[in-house]
Amino acid sequence: MQYWKPAEPYSVGDAMPFWSRGTYHLIYLLDEGHHSRFEGLGGHIWAHASSEDLIHWQPHPLAVPLGEPGACDQYGICTGSVFEHEGVYYAFYATRTLDSGALADRQERRVTERLCLSTSHDGIHFTKSPSNPFLSPPPGYAPGHWRDPFVFREEATGEFHLLVTACLDPAPIAGRGGCLAHFVSRDLEHWELREPFLGPGLPEVPECPDYFEWNGWYYLTFLQGGWARYRMSREPLGPWTCPAVDTYDGPGVFAMKTAAFGEGRRIGAGFVPWRQEGRDDGGQQYAGNLVFRELIQHPDGTLGSRFPAELVPTTAPPAPPRFHGLTAGVQADRPGLARVDGRAGFALALAEGIPADARITLRLVPEAGVTDFGVALRGVGAYAQGYELRCTPALRRVRLSRLDRRAAVEDLGFTGLDRPFTLDVVMKGDLIDLCLDGRRCLLARFPEVRGNRLFLFAENGAALFQDVRVAGLAG
Repeated sequence: MQYWKPAEPYSVGDAMPFWSRGTYHLIYLLDEGHHSRFEGLGGHIWAHASSEDLIHWQPHPLAVPLGEPGACDQYGICTGSVFEHEGVYYAFYATRTLDSGALADRQERRVTERLCLSTSHDGIHFTKSPSNPFLSPPPGYAPGHWRDPFVFREEATGEFHLLVTACLDPAPIAGRGGCLAHFVSRDLEHWELREPFLGPGLPEVPECPDYFEWNGWYYLTFLQGGWARYRMSREPLGPWTCPAVDTYDGPGVFAMKTAAFGEGRRIGAGFVPWRQEGRDDGGQQYAGNLVFRELIQHPDGTLGSRFPAELVPTTAPPAPPRFHGLTAGVQADRPGLARVDGRAGFALALAEGIPADARITLRLVPEAGVTDFGVALRGVGAYAQGYELRCTPALRRVRLSRLDRRAAVEDLGFTGLDRPFTLDVVMKGDLIDLCLDGRRCLLARFPEVRGNRLFLFAENGAALFQDVRVAGLAG
């Protein structure tokens, strides 16, 4: 399921995983036309699959289909969450209703987002509530931002809390009205409005909220620009602390939400957006391939991510490639090992015959003072084309980009780049997925270049590249 995509014309949108009775359930928005259906209202439906081991997956019927013409959910089933209580599964979701104007008139039409509910006794077959929609934007909230409901229960009081992506109208600060609206209930039916759970003051509307407890820490996550951010607290309702790096995965995976998996683990799911016109620098389109991550929790409570072991693609037996220098300063005495000394400016080693679809693992050992070092993948010629992972210890930055810098993703705040660390690379189709030191991932969609060279480089200093192994993907 890692990197899976449905057959055309469909793609994977927002994911809504939940764990129940020994099974990991993945509900996701089944997208057709990259959010273009019904004149941009989406037309999404909730698709559903589940697994007990993350390896073998069971498809299920649609969890929540479109409503009939005239129903409040005829234009799409938007993102939400599934909450289980006393043997009943509650699927909370948002809809978009056309209140006035013509559907095709995007400038003049009036659309309001509202919340709906479906319930189930087996977590598979859901029935829509006759009272839908059960919650509309109250006065003081913008009608166009009222979605992504998430429900959790506070154990100490027994109260249920409902978080909703929202925007205050008027905003107390211009352009910063985004918040998580907050409701409380004793019975999951009658909801009382409280002060916002988070915000206002955020630069964007916080989307797709998620909340969980893990080893004595409480976490609140939300999306900004599609990228999952988080806050943490020792108390179930805050106050919330923003960590120094408030993301747990790189910016390439959108709409990441997580769920428990077995004892003490959490597995996240999101999607990597499509690129317009099949270009590396093409505009990002909603929905794409499914991506899983395993969350890791550091001793101080901060979060990171790594590849789930169960979902790493299978490969042929790995082998160490032999490197040779394209510049002076390269020592490569045996396969799988090279020291690259760029103290004169820039030094480069290469290996050839690398499959376009492959897994590459290695250990990087930067020497004191080196300003930049890394690898370049799917390379062509003498560093003419390819995709470069550049590590800059002084800036705590990792950047994956085209060699001509025309397209890039980067992650800031990565500590430990001045010490030895491991790198795990999966290249499959137009995706390049990286895991650094087993604690941070970075992914990009690069459709254009398919070279067969692997480069190692160091700039203004030296780095040692050890235990390099390459294995073509099976199948």
